[in-house]
Amino acid sequence: MFKPNAIYFEKDILNYELGKKLMEKYEKTPKIEIQNHNNIEEMRKKSNKEFPQMKNNLIIGIRKTHKYVENHKTSDFLVPYTSSGCTASCMYCYLVCNYNKCAYLRLFVNREQMLEKIIKTAENSEKDLTFEIGSNSDLVLENSITGNLKWTIENFASTKKGKLTLPTKFDMIDDILPLDHKGKITIRMSVNPEYIINRVEFGTSRLEKRIEAINKLCEAGYPVGILIAPVIMVENWKELYSKLIEELAKKLSRKAVKQVFFEIIFMTYSFVHTKINEEAFPNAIKIYDKDKMTGRGKGKYMYKNDLREDGKKFLLEKMKKTFPNNVIEYIV
Repeated sequence: MFKPNAIYFEKDILNYELGKKLMEKYEKTPKIEIQNHNNIEEMRKKSNKEFPQMKNNLIIGIRKTHKYVENHKTSDFLVPYTSSGCTASCMYCYLVCNYNKCAYLRLFVNREQMLEKIIKTAENSEKDLTFEIGSNSDLVLENSITGNLKWTIENFASTKKGKLTLPTKFDMIDDILPLDHKGKITIRMSVNPEYIINRVEFGTSRLEKRIEAINKLCEAGYPVGILIAPVIMVENWKELYSKLIEELAKKLSRKAVKQVFFEIIFMTYSFVHTKINEEAFPNAIKIYDKDKMTGRGKGKYMYKNDLREDGKKFLLEKMKKTFPNNVIEYIV
């Protein structure tokens, strides 16, 4: 269980039930009152090398921005929800756009307001909408602190319209298994070779535990997807990902193999990541490779087109042989 070194909080969180519960839960943890969870001056002054230590703090506030963003992959909208950031330290994390603003875990206590908007949007739509509620955080991880995922499923499953989806790298799903979810919540487990998890995805669940969680979720009737993401072209990457796909085929239950769908995403990177990782994780492997990567907008990088196309061809062929009956929603 995550035990924060300090709690940074907006005073108005005490006007919400969840805010009161969290303050009681961390009664003995040092607390610092802040004006705005989005602008903590003390954090902004910290150096890159302090990045891992910053993640040992917990920020509690009220989400003010509720703008939905259209999405055309596994959902209709990306929805700001009950948290942002994470306690883990994946070296490529796209949330690390500005480390002293986005890196640490922020919890938002006005969950009723956010879920009510989702429900109203779903009910007012002619089509059955799917909402991605985990694009800003890992809700399985967050649930271990707040219980928000369990609360969300309990309060959403009985609605007439709409579905929810979220990705995760964590296996702490036991408390949502008994819930009557009515098939309206899709959990998408992100996987990578154990070599990558150990050296790049610091603080996340082991591969074996993630696979066990997939099997449990399928047994509990949840719609489940598997993200092979992000694909990182380290040395011998084809061998690593071949073994990953073979391990999935070996360890997934029959029910899981029958129902799961896949998403495949190649890694993107940025100048910000490079600078933080050099100072915060000086002994970690280098995942930026100037010979393999090219510019993708200001300060951002992606694998060169020829390498990506070769990678797509390789992975699609491997997947077709190993999981011939499973849908690959997209590969990017």
